[in-house]
Amino acid sequence: MAVPPLPPAFTALPLAHRALHRAGRPENSLAAVAAAVAAGYGIEIDVQGSADGAAMVFHDDRLERLTAEAGPVRARTAAELERIRLCGSDETVPRLETVLAAVAGRVPLLIELKDQSGRMGGSDGVLEGAVARALAGYGGPVAAMSFNPDVVAALAAAAPALPRGLVTWEWEGPEAEGLAPADLARLRDIADFDRVGAGFVSHHFRDLDRVRPLRAAGVPVLCWTVCSPADEAVARAGADGITFEGYLPPRA
Repeated sequence: MAVPPLPPAFTALPLAHRALHRAGRPENSLAAVAAAVAAGYGIEIDVQGSADGAAMVFHDDRLERLTAEAGPVRARTAAELERIRLCGSDETVPRLETVLAAVAGRVPLLIELKDQSGRMGGSDGVLEGAVARALAGYGGPVAAMSFNPDVVAALAAAAPALPRGLVTWEWEGPEAEGLAPADLARLRDIADFDRVGAGFVSHHFRDLDRVRPLRAAGVPVLCWTVCSPADEAVARAGADGITFEGYLPPRA
């Protein structure tokens, strides 16, 4: 399987986590995207699937934390989601196509596909297909990634030329509850990297020793989520690029 390389822009520029959000500019909103572009930062966003198979730029699988609505994102159509206001703003949930038009290739865009299976395994290919269709003809530096290795494999099938990677970490705490021990060990060891045709990882910045062998083999290592200059000093010692929020890192 040919593995498209990660464009150099992703290690040259810090990536704003869920875009450059703050009060009045909710995470993953068009306002936060526009602010990141204006400031000259790269952008990391998340996508969930709608009921009618569109890729919507939204982090959670449910609406409660970020809107006044309730229930799963996947229970609403794209048109319905586009009318839902994000808390503390006049912004609404955007389609991926809308964000792509706003970025227009001016800064690197890293798209995280959220797990749709609930178990970090398996994929029906719907969200991956929606992302591939949205990106058809897009000319700027773009890459995609997921915690779920099977999503990355489905991306390879849907968009073979799209640079793709795995989001990785130590898989401990509440987020790991409910996963089988064998699956946790596989995820922790990044055992699916070659199988799914990944070309980079984005790893938790406090656990970068785990990905040192990959980096030594020439695999680009991004990291998440750096929240201060002190965090950045730790991250830069073991990663090629950073995803940040809560402060403004130097762009050079």
